[in-house]
Amino acid sequence: MSQQPASRDVKPAEGRGASRAKVSRSHFATRCVHAGQSPEPVTGAITTPLFQTSTYVQQGLGRHTGYEYARLQNPTREATEANIADLEAGNHGIAFASGMAAIECLVKAVAAGGHIVSEENTYGGTTRMFTQVLDRLGIGVTLVDCRNVAAVREAMRPETGLIHLETPSNPLMRITDIGAVARVARDHDAVLCVDNTFASPYNQQPLAMGADVVVHSTTKYLNGHSDVLGGILVLDDDALADEIRFVRKSTGPIPGPMDSWLTLRGTRTLHVRMERHNENGMRIAEFLEAHPMVRTVHYPGLASHPQHQLAATQMTGFSGMLSAEVEESDAKRLAEGTRIFRLAESLGGVESMICVPSVMTHASVPEDARLRMGITGGLVRLSAGIEDWRDLVEDLDRGLRR
Repeated sequence: MSQQPASRDVKPAEGRGASRAKVSRSHFATRCVHAGQSPEPVTGAITTPLFQTSTYVQQGLGRHTGYEYARLQNPTREATEANIADLEAGNHGIAFASGMAAIECLVKAVAAGGHIVSEENTYGGTTRMFTQVLDRLGIGVTLVDCRNVAAVREAMRPETGLIHLETPSNPLMRITDIGAVARVARDHDAVLCVDNTFASPYNQQPLAMGADVVVHSTTKYLNGHSDVLGGILVLDDDALADEIRFVRKSTGPIPGPMDSWLTLRGTRTLHVRMERHNENGMRIAEFLEAHPMVRTVHYPGLASHPQHQLAATQMTGFSGMLSAEVEESDAKRLAEGTRIFRLAESLGGVESMICVPSVMTHASVPEDARLRMGITGGLVRLSAGIEDWRDLVEDLDRGLRR
């Protein structure tokens, strides 16, 4: 395990825009509140304004302020991009209408007509796009258990342009050695993308471990309030950033200014929320591990997790995401019987959520593939919110005893 521990206070690269440079040497919590944002110059408004406009008046032909059309530029979106890029210690943040749109744009930029190696245990929508949509475009995809770095290396082809990881993975909380896979990517001149949605930049910094691109569903922890759809790519490479922006401009999957504004409002409290998510996740994992009706708990913060030591090396906290294996009949009763945990497909919000992946988030994954990975009808996924952990444990205990 060659990685150094991830730091919440990894310093962003030099050469940022002026608004980020003011806080680029500050600690993570300060950057959450201030990065990418300056008081509005006309009124001094402390909150970034919502620029709800589709176009901009130009001074003359070929003369404008740098803003031409909202698909290309929007000040609210740019502030959000700058803020999240700073939190991930990357040079460029490029926002999208959803996490899926972000991944699709990256694929079009680096792997069109080529080949992708992807972690097999990803969000079901990612697997569906890779195996049922991209194949129509002539893009090959090989799904691999990326915990086995040798298997990743074996899956590489001359035309492989992208390695896609989720770590921790959804919903089995698998941990991939980011640094080791980054070396495989470099050896084959491929781009390594890490989906950091489950960890958030508070708990994990993939760029510092060798990843080329970080992707988030900003719908989840970054926004944190279950009222936005969005995605973002964060990266350092200028040429690749230009290519991704070109593809985004040409295809149009941008977030609206309101979604950007709400996401920026969310990141300002990310550090505070993640502390509670981390604590609640651990408390719930410990409770479930000791419960007689629970067979297995998947949570990298537990010493019983087979990759706990690697997780402790790569992460500074283990988030509020976990899954547990119970009897299939108990899974249905538990998912439908909780009062505080809401039965829903999303995650990372201030409210706790519960789902059964086999019939919800991963229903589109072929059954044989689901079962081979361990996504059975008895697997329940939990997203611990920021409520009092004692109420959450009591709620789960009541559901398990139904």
